[in-house]
Amino acid sequence: MRAINFAARRKKLMQWMGPNSIAILPAAEEKVRSHDVNFPFRQDNNFWYLTGFNEPDAVMVLIPGRKQAEFILFNREKDTTQERWHGKRLGQDGAIEQLGAEDAFPIDDIDDILPGLMEGRDRIYFALGANSEFDHKVMEWRSELMTSPAKRTASPGELIDIGHHLHDMRLIKSAAEIQRIRHAAKTSAKAHIALIKACAPGKSEREMETELHYHFAKGGCRYPAYPSIIASGDNANILHYIENQDEMVEGDLLLVDAGGEFEHYASDISRTIPVSGQYSDAQAALYDVVLEAQLAAIEMVKPGNHWDHIHNKAVEVLTKGLIKLNILKGDATDLIKRGVYREFYMHKTGHWLGLDVHDVGDYHLHGEPRVLEPGMVLTVEPALYIPHSMTRVNGHNIAKKWRGIGIRIEDDVLVTSKGYDILSKDVPKTRDEIERLMAG
Repeated sequence: MRAINFAARRKKLMQWMGPNSIAILPAAEEKVRSHDVNFPFRQDNNFWYLTGFNEPDAVMVLIPGRKQAEFILFNREKDTTQERWHGKRLGQDGAIEQLGAEDAFPIDDIDDILPGLMEGRDRIYFALGANSEFDHKVMEWRSELMTSPAKRTASPGELIDIGHHLHDMRLIKSAAEIQRIRHAAKTSAKAHIALIKACAPGKSEREMETELHYHFAKGGCRYPAYPSIIASGDNANILHYIENQDEMVEGDLLLVDAGGEFEHYASDISRTIPVSGQYSDAQAALYDVVLEAQLAAIEMVKPGNHWDHIHNKAVEVLTKGLIKLNILKGDATDLIKRGVYREFYMHKTGHWLGLDVHDVGDYHLHGEPRVLEPGMVLTVEPALYIPHSMTRVNGHNIAKKWRGIGIRIEDDVLVTSKGYDILSKDVPKTRDEIERLMAG
């Protein structure tokens, strides 16, 4: 992504902040995996969104209207020895030349410089709660100014959490962001198709995970956007199953919930396929209910509709489908009102998607569901879960043929000016399409 995209975001944020204010955001910290080995570094999403800088030990400062420099970066100095061991560093000159910082200082000098930049500011914006250690540092710097006799008359003003507004900015995606999510979804679609073709009884969930991750990386998505869920049989009824170690058994279903990450942007796709290549009658009946619910819910995605329209439509179709199959008995409206469907479907029908797989942004504003706008990206993922242990619901027995089945169908959907665009549409999801693909 070009530096101009990050500069536009900073400008927009500073316009909202107003004069005589300062924003301070730290980069992510490196995390120890074991002893002296770290996990692969993953930048803090808010920091990345405003800087495009992918190193630890850095702090971004924005000061609207400051003549000397509005965008200041504290980062690591160039160090030939450290770079030989751990990789290149941008340094201060690089921060100015490549990131568009108007000034840059060594991170080791932050205690000497940053309090002076805070001095006299009416408002100090920072990501409250994102990094408790850094929160403490901000408090220390502010306290230092307030207790200094020489600076007490110009002590800084109120501390304000910047997260809510920044998350609102991130909710509406730019063309460049949509391009990256689309690429992640298309790459992930190819991976899902490869897995569907490779699936067979006797293979393990781990083999299927390997197939996925190979195709993620091949398409430029080096890392999964989240731990992949490869759940066969009753494992599909564990919503966040990530052990991915069991052998796949003929006659079972395989629920795959996985997406690659491209240049920090996530995809998130779920499909449920028959291990042996064909759905049983019971599996087919439940699958069609979930697919009908997903298609109906996606039709609710358009500007002017609100978030709850999507979930409510899915719940309505799922409940009526369960009644038609005699799994639930009673009036659909009453069952929905009493929440009986939650025994089979206990989560919402989707979430925002972006830099985070469960991306930031409010789902309700002032007690009302959020109205959809062009540029929002969300998932639509209805499901039904009937574990082996579920024998009775709402006073009625669950027939054995339904037990042990877990089905989820999920796509990534962009809100457009006229409706929606399914970014993950390349992955087949009708039973006929999946069975034909598995048959070769």
